[in-house]
Amino acid sequence: MKSILISFALLFTATACLAQGIDFFHGSWAEAQEKAKAEEKLIFVDAYASWCGPCKRMAAQVFPQEKVGSFFNANFINLKIDMEKAEHADFAGKYPVSAYPTLMFLDATGKVVLKSVGAKSVDQLLDFAQKAVGKTDKSGDYEQEYKDGNRDPEFLLNYVRALNAVGKPSLKITNDYLNTQQDFSTDTNLEFLVEGTVEADSRVFDLLAQHQKQASRLLGAEKVSARIENACKKTVKKAIEFKSETLLEEAKSKMKSSLPDRADDFAYEADMKYYAATNDVKNYLKAAQACQKGKIRNNAALLHDHVIDLLRAFPDEPKVLDQAEKWCKTAAENGGLPEYYLTLAEIYKRQGEKDKARKAAEKARKAMGEKDNGMGGRIDYFIQTLE
Repeated sequence: MKSILISFALLFTATACLAQGIDFFHGSWAEAQEKAKAEEKLIFVDAYASWCGPCKRMAAQVFPQEKVGSFFNANFINLKIDMEKAEHADFAGKYPVSAYPTLMFLDATGKVVLKSVGAKSVDQLLDFAQKAVGKTDKSGDYEQEYKDGNRDPEFLLNYVRALNAVGKPSLKITNDYLNTQQDFSTDTNLEFLVEGTVEADSRVFDLLAQHQKQASRLLGAEKVSARIENACKKTVKKAIEFKSETLLEEAKSKMKSSLPDRADDFAYEADMKYYAATNDVKNYLKAAQACQKGKIRNNAALLHDHVIDLLRAFPDEPKVLDQAEKWCKTAAENGGLPEYYLTLAEIYKRQGEKDKARKAAEKARKAMGEKDNGMGGRIDYFIQTLE
């Protein structure tokens, strides 16, 4: 059992898992609350301890799964909190736990929506998450009244909010209402434009872009910007679904015109996601190289994260592995962290270079110094896999 755990821990550390799993937020609890408020999402908290075996199993086997990431990234702000660290003492005091892991869903105000103790399988976790979404689903309260003909603007706005909160389609209701309006600068209509903007390839988005300054003054620039960026991300997802570079370019173009300060980073991420999903190695590498030159440069931490993205997208593609090797070498030389050398060792292993892989693993051990944190066992196991 111990060797199995080490194996999963190694894979999680060395490659951050190849599947696109849960994208955990790296800010503070307060920052997560602000983000949840701006994006109108619940917060998922994995309350764990570093020594907890079931916590490690979930981190290695459950959180990295693609179908888990797809649901959680779309519906929640995701946060991991080590409950025994001093920096999280305030959170631990407010939300005490009796065992690990404790999994919680909270709203932006900090109210606990749903809580469970103990590790879960992929299906169990998804069922648990769907229950959390269901607890906030108020759309059914509005559906019959809408069918009965209620078209009061405040009622419609609340209905759209309720649908959006649980990821249900709302665009038709928004469009039907806006088609009855002439002046989009009223407070109610500005709220409708913001709430109703769910994808960039829509008339509602274009109307919001025309009234962006007014909407920002009324509702706050952070909320409006978050809505615009999320809508552009939704259109990138549609581009992937329909294999449409036209939609991809529309999302990037509208991001550039509406949020120019975020446009370059958005374009890098969008291109990499699109070309990874469409299995276009040539254009994926072009996008990855543009991202490295424009955003990452030689920052060791960012460069290592970038390498992980490459390994997730194309785990065995020779050209991608060659590029990942070069960048990972730079990250390891500049950053010196054992994780970077262990990722480099994993790349060498995939390239069939066992001697280089072993040497990189030993460099990881040397870089570890006196701090182990479980890294020694991961290195030992990795070297065993080379035999």
